[in-house]
Amino acid sequence: MHALVRTVVAGVFAASLSCKTSEVPAATETSTGGSSTGTSTGAEGGERATLVHSYGLTTLQAYEETEPCVQWTLHNEEPLYVNAVTLVNDGGFHHSNWLTVPEDKFPGEDGFFRCSDRGYTELEAALAGTVVFAQSTQSRSEVQQLPGGVVIKIPPRHKIIAGVHLLNLASVAIETELRMALDIIHPRDVEVLVAPFRLTYYDLDIPAKRRSRFTGTCKLAGPYVGAVDGEFDLKLYHVLPHTHYLGDYFRLETIDAAGNAEVVFEKTGFNADANGKVFDPPLDLSGSDGLRFACGYDNWRDVSIGWGIGDQEMCVMLGLADSRAVMDISVLSGSKASGVDGDVLLHEGPCNVLAFPEHGAQTEPTAEEEAAPLYVPPGDPGDVDLEPLKRCVDADATVPSKGAPSLQGLSGAIFAPGCVFSSCHDAKQPAAGLDLQSPGLHERLLAHKVAARVDAPLVAPGDAEGSWLYQIVSRCDPTDREGQVLRHMPYNAPTLLTDGAVALIRAWINAGAEDN
Repeated sequence: MHALVRTVVAGVFAASLSCKTSEVPAATETSTGGSSTGTSTGAEGGERATLVHSYGLTTLQAYEETEPCVQWTLHNEEPLYVNAVTLVNDGGFHHSNWLTVPEDKFPGEDGFFRCSDRGYTELEAALAGTVVFAQSTQSRSEVQQLPGGVVIKIPPRHKIIAGVHLLNLASVAIETELRMALDIIHPRDVEVLVAPFRLTYYDLDIPAKRRSRFTGTCKLAGPYVGAVDGEFDLKLYHVLPHTHYLGDYFRLETIDAAGNAEVVFEKTGFNADANGKVFDPPLDLSGSDGLRFACGYDNWRDVSIGWGIGDQEMCVMLGLADSRAVMDISVLSGSKASGVDGDVLLHEGPCNVLAFPEHGAQTEPTAEEEAAPLYVPPGDPGDVDLEPLKRCVDADATVPSKGAPSLQGLSGAIFAPGCVFSSCHDAKQPAAGLDLQSPGLHERLLAHKVAARVDAPLVAPGDAEGSWLYQIVSRCDPTDREGQVLRHMPYNAPTLLTDGAVALIRAWINAGAEDN
């Protein structure tokens, strides 16, 4: 989507415990009949089912960056009403955008493929279907949970399709699995069908060695009313901002006709957490004139940064709303410096608003659907008894280290992709003061004071079991001195590092934790 301007789809979208974590609930459905689906009665009494699918293993070579597409054909003869989406991976997935389209669109086998081979673009996919999910930047586990009765509708004979951005910052090849779960509810329990819209600030020119902020003030009421031939009655249920590693700020405000604003969502800092926000009750925009959004950046580099992938930046927000129009709102050009706020250089640009009537397939459940039993499509044979999340298993301490362990090797193969990549332990704002990126790493590892209430030092040369670093990467449920279970690492990951990676850390510490 990076070269697209006028799409109607959502935008692109570790060794300390001080990072904020996103809790991913375990599946409440019970697998039945050898299927990858399960049905249950939800907390509010409605019947539910979960479809789980693995897209398989993908190998990324050292420092590889690629942008393939991937699809999952649902084989659904009837509509599905999705109340929650779960996406998990083993690392390397920088971001991904998920849509549902008719199964004969972009024809080909399920799995990963080169987007251009099937003529895939998010513009065509959005016009043919609707948005299902957008992944937070670098997130390994994420749940997009809408309020009860609020759903994304997947019409009959559709498939899930996505463009994904894969990036391996490790000095070694990695293997990563991608897994998705759709939580569907009975048609009679459907109260609201949501439609997507997005806010995008394309005209980024982020100055070097400066903090800066880019703001778009977007009057939506007029274009919306023109598209639906009625009143501005949009109600917002979900938002998800997207920036890259330089992004350290996002703000969303409602504005009235006089230009007065009220902040409804604000996010500071950057990490690989799930960063969406759900509004329950929804945010009613009927009394407003539109939205104002701002993305902030701390560009510590000595070059200016523009819009793009890799080491460039983005400013996007996905919205899911009770809306009779699908809207694409963007600042395409005309961005200008508008002042300063402390040490932050301010920029503003004019918003362009495209509004389209809601997709014709997005209709309410019929009386026949409401009277029938909950429909669950057949799962793929490879997804039998698959759970939304992999179960965490403690590292196997008998697995030997491959090769002579070294701190340089650990830094390139483990710390860079698993701890620094998530911006948890980078040089700029290291969590718990533990910088795993800058020169002088060995001294910091041995001298670091652990933030958790534990008796073990971070690294005890010659004693891996007595090192807190080893404990939190080798145990699913590491505990402090009071027996309280703390979060394992990597950050926001349902499972641990591979046994081989843990073995490298164990071997390096047991060999004396040398500066090698």
